[in-house]
Amino acid sequence: MSSAPDVLDLRLCLPAAVAWIAVAAALPLAHAGTVLAGGLLAPLAGLVALMVLRRRKPLGRALLFASFGVALGLVLLSAHQERLHASAQWHAAVRHETTTLDLTVRADPVPLTSTGLGGQARVSVQAGFPGGRALIIAAADGWTDVLPGQRVRVSGSLEPSQRASDLAITVYEDGPPRLLGRPPWYQRLAGLVRARLRAASAGLPVQARGLLPGLIDGDTTGLDPVLREHFRLAGLTHLVAVSGTNLSILIGAALLVLRRARARPWVCAAGGLLLVLVFVIIARPSPSVLRAAVMGTVGIGGLATGRPKAALPAVGLAVLALLTWDPRLAVDAGFAMSVLATAALMILAPPWAAALRRRRVPPLLSESVAVAAAAHLVTAPVIAGLSGRISLAAIPANILAEPVVAPATVLGFAAAALAPVWLGAARLLTWLAQWPCRWLIAVADHLGTVHGASVPWPAGNTGAVLLAAATLGALLLLRRAPWRLGLGAVAIVTLAIQIPVRSVVTVWPPPGWTFVACDVGQGDGLALNAGPHAAVVIDTGPDPVAMDRCLHDLGISRIPLLVLTHFHQDHVGGIAGALRGRSVGEVLASPLPDPDGGVQEVVGAVRARGLPLLTPVPGAVLTVGPVRIEVLGPVATLHETHSDPNNNSLVLRATVGATRILLPGDSEKEEQQELLDARVDLTADVLKVPHHGSAYQQPAFLAAVHASVAIVSCGLHNDYGHPSATLLREMARLGVPLRRTDLDGDVAVRGPPDRLEVTIRGKRASAVGS
Repeated sequence: MSSAPDVLDLRLCLPAAVAWIAVAAALPLAHAGTVLAGGLLAPLAGLVALMVLRRRKPLGRALLFASFGVALGLVLLSAHQERLHASAQWHAAVRHETTTLDLTVRADPVPLTSTGLGGQARVSVQAGFPGGRALIIAAADGWTDVLPGQRVRVSGSLEPSQRASDLAITVYEDGPPRLLGRPPWYQRLAGLVRARLRAASAGLPVQARGLLPGLIDGDTTGLDPVLREHFRLAGLTHLVAVSGTNLSILIGAALLVLRRARARPWVCAAGGLLLVLVFVIIARPSPSVLRAAVMGTVGIGGLATGRPKAALPAVGLAVLALLTWDPRLAVDAGFAMSVLATAALMILAPPWAAALRRRRVPPLLSESVAVAAAAHLVTAPVIAGLSGRISLAAIPANILAEPVVAPATVLGFAAAALAPVWLGAARLLTWLAQWPCRWLIAVADHLGTVHGASVPWPAGNTGAVLLAAATLGALLLLRRAPWRLGLGAVAIVTLAIQIPVRSVVTVWPPPGWTFVACDVGQGDGLALNAGPHAAVVIDTGPDPVAMDRCLHDLGISRIPLLVLTHFHQDHVGGIAGALRGRSVGEVLASPLPDPDGGVQEVVGAVRARGLPLLTPVPGAVLTVGPVRIEVLGPVATLHETHSDPNNNSLVLRATVGATRILLPGDSEKEEQQELLDARVDLTADVLKVPHHGSAYQQPAFLAAVHASVAIVSCGLHNDYGHPSATLLREMARLGVPLRRTDLDGDVAVRGPPDRLEVTIRGKRASAVGS
């Protein structure tokens, strides 16, 4: 007797989907009463629809179910809003008060790219209080070892979150937190597991050491930011994001193996639940991990029984339960990826695995590839909506990555589980896991740096919906053989044209370039041509990704001399990107070790390479291949100026061929006047305008250069108003043509002094993978 077909059961999926959409649409509405009114009217609309469609009862019932889903979502959302708005903390935030709060930390502190006064590192911390949530913006000091679940007492100024959908207040903390008690035992255990996994990975190469914890538990604190960007451009971001994708791949592989071993359904379910428990402990029971665990548990039922499609009602129920717990999940990308990956695990992966087995692909390989490919396909629209780009490299990158994801995951999780009790065995497992990690790094570094490997795509919800519709259409067409062949040919031609042609026609840098001001945002990142694949680098900008991108595009693999004019973050923050994968000779820096955060970052980076940090004296002359550098200043160490770090910048004049380039760092009026008073020869053909074109300039200093062209290195729409209107007027009065990295992207100078040529790259072109 044949069994009933395994059909899709969408009874709870429709209410869950419309509740999700309704909550997402209503979250920006700040008034709880308006949202509640909508929730109360929804069932009435459903009843009317049922009465109107009496002759089409299935459609009427579907609309009735949908209306109750909307009602449930909106009523619960209004309750969350009312609870927040009734709290004393919310009223204090509305009045922008400065006060003291007792909060419970809900997630690990996240480092911010923007720094505080004096280049001080900052973090954002998710926390909660009875009635709502809080986002703490604070100096990093005091937060490094704070675990989720820890109660803290903080003082600072309060204000409502800028987005009503956050359902939160923002706390700008004045000082370090005061710890109240200890975190819960399970958070301490999670912290121990993560710390021991990092210890077990400590002997690995630096890239693998940072990647492995990210693959296993989403701990990306040690992940190279440049590698993170390459993963994004190669379409591999889902591998290092804690979501249902991670857990679904792990559970899917484990349960499929158990089913192959003819394990009973209850054994499969018990094994899957045990795996979920281990995952929650290792990845830490934060909200994102718990939601992934819920979705993963839902998938267990379908896979353990062998009827995954029949488990779809459980997905709908889980969505409704999670939205009840936290309505903000309706606009959370991680939640969307968790739900989609779980659904793909139940609907797409089994038939795809069967199709691969029919084509004689080994069973374990076919099942692991099908699970991972299905998860990636359904999460791609979410990633495209977030990034505003589609990675063409994602197709070959995921094909190359899939075979090693399973061994890396299994070995890494085993290492994490063993690390707290047997560090030696964990080290052996991480040593084995490094090899698939190295393969992933090689794939990301190669395909994530190919020009033409990604194309622009509409960002936001519109872009996500468009890509989802296009993907669905392609899947439907691929069911027919003629369309399958046609779409395959189109994909091959697109890849063959877009990537190789863009790589060939991207003529950068211009032949014979002398000097390049890199587009690194609000900061300085400069390069002087020191011969084939070599450059003298002056400052590294604020962002490792942008600095690495610029040097990569210039073909630089050797830095015989690195000069850091001073220690502000916008000049040294990108040092890791400059050093990544490149040999380095000497490192020179300002005589004033201030601010401390920048000094520590530089010292740590150069010590890791075994390099000394030297300070040149005024009048020193250095020769690096075709580059001659004169150290002009500071003439003497200055104190109590408008900005001591700026006014102790190294001031250099570089000569490349016959072209002279003045590089004054962020020197301001005081240091500029010292140079004028000392009668230092400042003449040059090219002027890198001091301090990003700020108003703190001596007109006599600018005039003394007698430059033929000037370049301002600054970020688009920066908060400082650089370049200032005063500076622009002065350069116009002097008749010096001006180029700006905020408007022109990378700026290159070439040619002899009497025929200087300036080439700009443009903002859109100055990104690897574009």
